[in-house]
Amino acid sequence: MKNKILIVDDDNEIRNLLEIYLSNEGFDIVKANDGQEALDIVEKEDIRLIVLDVMMPKLDGIEVCKRIRHKLNIPILMLSAKSEDMDKIKGIMTGADDYMTKPFNPLELVVRVKSLLRRAYYFNNNSNSNQSINIINIENLVIDKNQHKVTVEDKEIPLTSREFDILYLLASNRGIVFSSEDIFRKVWKEDYYQSNNTVMVHMSRIRDKIEKYMDGHKVIHTVWGVGYKIEK
Repeated sequence: MKNKILIVDDDNEIRNLLEIYLSNEGFDIVKANDGQEALDIVEKEDIRLIVLDVMMPKLDGIEVCKRIRHKLNIPILMLSAKSEDMDKIKGIMTGADDYMTKPFNPLELVVRVKSLLRRAYYFNNNSNSNQSINIINIENLVIDKNQHKVTVEDKEIPLTSREFDILYLLASNRGIVFSSEDIFRKVWKEDYYQSNNTVMVHMSRIRDKIEKYMDGHKVIHTVWGVGYKIEK
């Protein structure tokens, strides 16, 4: 079955352009021209990824992202005509997995869509012995790379794909301190710039979610002026 992608943008030309590029890669495409229509579609259809514009009538992309994140962990790639860091941070804080600024290269967007889908839905089909290596236990916290899932006493913690990747990086290298730059380069695989607050925002969200399920117990520790780590 083909992955179904929802494109949400009030610009008809952008919707049609993205439909052409993504359908050429074998994806099924559903389109919405405002935030409310997008929410209605997500309720009815099996959407695997959302390309979501920030500035839209009725409901903007930030609010749509926030509402979807309350219920689902669908990968979300946000689009915006603004390039300011604050717009990007708002998107990330509401749960977006990636962000692109208009105008963008459609081919780059296709690459990012494929990357998000791989991270979100990849299941390791190796032998049981290999699968067990990808399961990390920290007290009652279980991080399962095979299923891309984090649980505490069988209750799943709703992490986005980026949040999972950061947590797994720290958990599989316990005791090692990673700077924000290290984490960004390893998870996003892009160049890091000094004013980038992306890692800090993601780390805050991960901590809030984990501590909620672990009665306030801290798993990720800050080494001030250096970075982040999970104790051995």
